Amino acid sequence: MKIKTHKDLDVYKLAFKSAMEIFKLSKSFPSEEKYSLTDQIRRSSRSVCANLGEAFRARRYEKSFISKLSISECEAGETQVWLDFALSCGYIDKEIHENLFDHYDHILAMLVNMIINPKNWLL
Repeated sequence: MKIKTHKDLDVYKLAFKSAMEIFKLSKSFPSEEKYSLTDQIRRSSRSVCANLGEAFRARRYEKSFISKLSISECEAGETQVWLDFALSCGYIDKEIHENLFDHYDHILAMLVNMIINPKNWLL
C-alpha cells in the first residue's frame, strides 16, 4: 500500500485509535480531574497524532521531520505517565492500563525507528 497521507501510517493509525480509547475512558474520570488528568491525558495522546501529521508534511526537511517526530515521541511518553496516574488513582483497571501502555510502547518503537531512519521517509 502506498502511503499518501499521515493517515496511512501504521503508527498514526495506532496512535489515533489509542487516543480515542483514552478519550472514551476519560469521560468517566471524576469531575475534579477535568482540568488536570483528564485534560492532560487527552492533550498528550492527541498531540502524538497532530505532530505525526506535521512531521509527514515536513518530509522535505530532515531536521524538521525529525523534530516533529521527536515531539510526538515525547508526547507518547507523557501519555504513558498519565496512564500510570490514572491507574494509581483507580480511574482505570490494570488490564486497560497494560493494554494502552503496550500500545504506546509500540508507538514509541515505531517513532524511534522513523527518527533513526529518516531517509526512508523523506521526499
